[in-house]
Amino acid sequence: MTTPTTPTTLTPAQAVTRFGEFTVIDVRTPGEYATGHLPGAHNIPLDRLDEAADALKNAARRTPLLLVCASGARSAKGCAELAAHGVDAAGLEGGTTAWVAAGHEVDRPAGARATWPMDRQVRLAAGLLGLAGFLAGLAWPPAHWLSGAIGAGLVFSGVTNTCGMAAALAKLPHNRPPESAVSFRETLLRLDA
Repeated sequence: MTTPTTPTTLTPAQAVTRFGEFTVIDVRTPGEYATGHLPGAHNIPLDRLDEAADALKNAARRTPLLLVCASGARSAKGCAELAAHGVDAAGLEGGTTAWVAAGHEVDRPAGARATWPMDRQVRLAAGLLGLAGFLAGLAWPPAHWLSGAIGAGLVFSGVTNTCGMAAALAKLPHNRPPESAVSFRETLLRLDA
């Protein structure tokens, strides 16, 4: 067994000094990616990493992988998923949020619309559904079960480190890539080349 040559996480300051060494993989939704991403980053959403494992393994043979998301949480999960496939990858500590806060540039396609990070979308949706269940329960008590179901879903999400609500929200039109975006298949071909 070989020891990885890339640390598990890199700060933006560490990453920028070695930026040219990496193949950068952005694991956010296509909608999030389109609002601004690290220069040259390829978009492989977290829920599609398994599909991309072979292409990422080939890319990692040439250059180390740097996984990026909005805050660092999804990229850490992605690094763990890739490690299960025998692929070493580092995550960007603090994600694109920290990258931008450190004053580094991001690529923003012309006409891209602003999409909230997925964790913020999940918090809003869960909060609204919980509040709706509570308020509806004042008029019709069985509606309180909606709040209970949302609470149970959040507990399950925390315990399993998965999020069904995020998977559902990712399918919404504002989280899909713009028509001008590079397709997932084309991204895999570029990584495999």
